[in-house]
Amino acid sequence: MATRYDILHTTVYRYNKPVRFGLHRVMFRPRDSHDLRVLATDLQVSPESRVRMIQDPHSNSVALVQPVGEAKELRIVCAFTIEHVPGQEDLLALEPSAEFLPFAYSVEERFDLEHYLRPHHDDPAGVLIKWAHQFLHTDRPNSTREVLAHMNAHIGQSLSYTTRHEEGTQTPLETLELGTGSCRDYALLMMEAARRLGIATRFVSGYLYDAALDKTGAASGAAVTGAGSTHAWLHAYLPGAGWVTFDPTNNLTSSGQLIRVAVARDPSQAAPISGSYFGRSEAYEGMEATVQVTRTAR
Repeated sequence: MATRYDILHTTVYRYNKPVRFGLHRVMFRPRDSHDLRVLATDLQVSPESRVRMIQDPHSNSVALVQPVGEAKELRIVCAFTIEHVPGQEDLLALEPSAEFLPFAYSVEERFDLEHYLRPHHDDPAGVLIKWAHQFLHTDRPNSTREVLAHMNAHIGQSLSYTTRHEEGTQTPLETLELGTGSCRDYALLMMEAARRLGIATRFVSGYLYDAALDKTGAASGAAVTGAGSTHAWLHAYLPGAGWVTFDPTNNLTSSGQLIRVAVARDPSQAAPISGSYFGRSEAYEGMEATVQVTRTAR
């Protein structure tokens, strides 16, 4: 059954004196597919701006925002109404050849998955591959789903979650060394570990529905980690099931609470917003971003 959500995403940059702004890339619009339909959209920018909509190489919707003139504040407010049908990819049967690790993708699949299979971060001492191998059995076959589910649960249980609003993502080795990270860091760690086991993965950014924060009374439930701002998780491509959801921050293995906005081979390609300003560095006072996801009656 489809669930309808209203999403309000507000980002405000503040400065202590007027500055000029460069081009900003905004990736806020939910990504349409068979499980998600965007019913209404609205984008408000202050100061007045020129806006162009494009698709990036991953077919994500990107708003190119060019503010006009000077201002002490840049405010970007995006509102969406969507219908979401939770995917059942976690219940779909895998191709027999992919039920156990290691498995091989078909030649056709490997052509399309090349950039999602190849690790993007160095592991010169083999620390990450050793960490990934702890989820493999030596005395019995390794179920592909069980290995990924165990890894997904272990990250949230063994690491300390932290909220970090600064741009950028820790490398997997930094996350393991520090023992802490944000949702972006957790997702990248699992992506790179799974790639070293021969599994294609991609980064996903979007929104997380938290029933405990829903003030409409439309739903109730336990709180989740990462709501109230943009969230990140990953997809693993498993033949027979396609792109399967894993959220190591909350140990989720389905898309019921996750609203997809963008996919990419690396987190750097899916920043919710990026841009520049022209002025003294000390003029910048900070950024505030909030996300409200509300379940509505149809």
